[in-house]
Amino acid sequence: MVYHSSFVDDEGITKACGCPLLPLKSHIKGPAPVSHQETDIVDEAITFFRANVFFRNFDIKSSADKLLIYLTFYINVALKRLEGCRTLAGGTKAIINLGLEDVPVPGEAGFPFAGLFPLPQSDEEAELFRNYLKQIREETSGRLLGVAYRPNGTPNKWWIAFAKRKFMNIIVPQH
Repeated sequence: MVYHSSFVDDEGITKACGCPLLPLKSHIKGPAPVSHQETDIVDEAITFFRANVFFRNFDIKSSADKLLIYLTFYINVALKRLEGCRTLAGGTKAIINLGLEDVPVPGEAGFPFAGLFPLPQSDEEAELFRNYLKQIREETSGRLLGVAYRPNGTPNKWWIAFAKRKFMNIIVPQH
């Protein structure tokens, strides 16, 4: 059974490309509002990742599930980059390089879920969604390093091993 997002109530939440711009527990600058809840969508994505990555199909029950799918794929990409990094310092460098890459939005080459998200209706909506994805990717990367590496800086094999999985049968590009 796929784990779905608990953030089903998106009333009053700004949306871009059919995706809610959910609040984050983050100090990273971006369009996401600050969350004062105990958990946010990034916590859910990391918590559910090791179960959800095994599924080829994902039944969408709320618009927050689209964000959960995107983050699950992003975590898979990030773990693929961390796979060869033997230290936390090396992993941090790999994650920073991943964060510097362009973030495509629906309708652009390289966006992994073309049919899942509607195309932006304007350049402003595309830029808002791009900035939100950048912010949430950066926040996810920072938290992922905390679970993918042990306190002594060595890789956590129980996380890095999931780099070999293909989420929804999507092949992660090699870099």
